[in-house]
Amino acid sequence: MSRIAKKPFVIPAGVEITMNAGSINVKGPRGTLTRVVHPHVHCVQTGNEIAVTVEDPNTEEDRALWGTFGSHVRNMIRGVTDGYTKQLEVNGIGYRAQVSGQKLVLNVGYTHPIEYSIPAGITITVDKSIITVNGANKETVGSAAAYIRSVKPPEPYQGKGIKYSNEVIRRKAGKAAKTGAAAAA
Repeated sequence: MSRIAKKPFVIPAGVEITMNAGSINVKGPRGTLTRVVHPHVHCVQTGNEIAVTVEDPNTEEDRALWGTFGSHVRNMIRGVTDGYTKQLEVNGIGYRAQVSGQKLVLNVGYTHPIEYSIPAGITITVDKSIITVNGANKETVGSAAAYIRSVKPPEPYQGKGIKYSNEVIRRKAGKAAKTGAAAAA
C-alpha cells in the first residue's frame, strides 16, 4: 500500500481542482485534464491541499486504488503546471524525421515514409536527429513516444533505429568479430 497517497499534498498556485460526480478536473497554465474516478475513491479538498481517501482501507482492492489514484492526481497537477517531455534520437545513415502540419514523417529505412498523426494535446518538435514530445498528460506523452520508438527500434549490432535519449543499447559483436578471432587462433 502506498504511504505517500495517505498524506494530503499541496495544490500549487494557479491550479484549480474541481470534483464532479465520478470525475476530477485539474486546470492549470498548460491546460485542463480530466480523469474518471473509481466509485470507491474520494478526493477531499481543504484549502490548498487535496487528500485522496478510499471507502475501506482494509480491503486489498481499495488499498491498490488508493495509491494509484493518488499518483494519478499528483501526475495531473504536475502535468498542468510543468508538463512532461520525452526525447528520442534517430540514429542511422539517411534516417530522418520531420514535422509537416499535424503529422510526424519518419524516413527510417523502409521503402515508404511512416506518417504518425500527432494526437491532440501533444506537441512534437524535431531538431536535427532529436525528436521531442511535449504535453500535459503523462500517459499520452508516453504512449506517443513509445509508438514512435516502435516504428524502428534500435538494433544491437550497429545501433541504428529510434531510441530514447537516455536509453543505453547493449551492443553485440557481429559475425565478423567471431570469424576474425577464430582465424587468428
